[in-house]
Amino acid sequence: MYKIALDGPSGSGKSVMARAVSKQLNILYVDTGALYRAIGLYMFRNEIDVSDSEKVISNLKNINLELAQSEEGQVVLLNGENVNKDIRLPEISMYASKVSAIPKVREFLLDIQRNTAKKNNVIMDGRDIGTVIFPDAEVKIFLFASDEIRAQRRYKELIEKGIETTYEEVLSDMLKRDENDRNRAVAPAVPADDAVMLDSSYLNIDQTISEIIRIIREKINL
Repeated sequence: MYKIALDGPSGSGKSVMARAVSKQLNILYVDTGALYRAIGLYMFRNEIDVSDSEKVISNLKNINLELAQSEEGQVVLLNGENVNKDIRLPEISMYASKVSAIPKVREFLLDIQRNTAKKNNVIMDGRDIGTVIFPDAEVKIFLFASDEIRAQRRYKELIEKGIETTYEEVLSDMLKRDENDRNRAVAPAVPADDAVMLDSSYLNIDQTISEIIRIIREKINL
């Protein structure tokens, strides 16, 4: 079994690329960010202050998270409900960032992620896959792009999903989340020392996918 870690900041295209690569290589895709978003969504729905880590931790016992596969790809089930759309709401991004900085939340999700990789060849995207979740991953890639391009991509994605927002709101939320993720005390969102840095600012989707697969094939001789 092998593990591919695809890290990068919000809006860098990690999820889109990881899904595409998983299909081309016929391996399992696990969207770790979706798991944090699901916890953030639970806190949001239940009006729990995510700045109060003790309240967040005490509510973890009420959360059951499962990953399922469908024809559309990964499905996140929060207490049995498919929450794939709701976890992408703009206001959930900051909730996800806040809860991801709590060590007990990260511990809560760690077993789900590692157990999945014991049974499958996987590609996982997130912010600390290569540094914390799978420091022994055979392939580590850090995908990034300029702030403006990332915001444009995320804005377009949200509009296409029917979520009302503005480019300015998306950019502002993204920069705040970047700051939180980079500077959190636990598992900051920084590249692993041995990660391959990939700037996708001026690459289209197909070019980025091709480059990621080229790096993977070089690393593990597929």
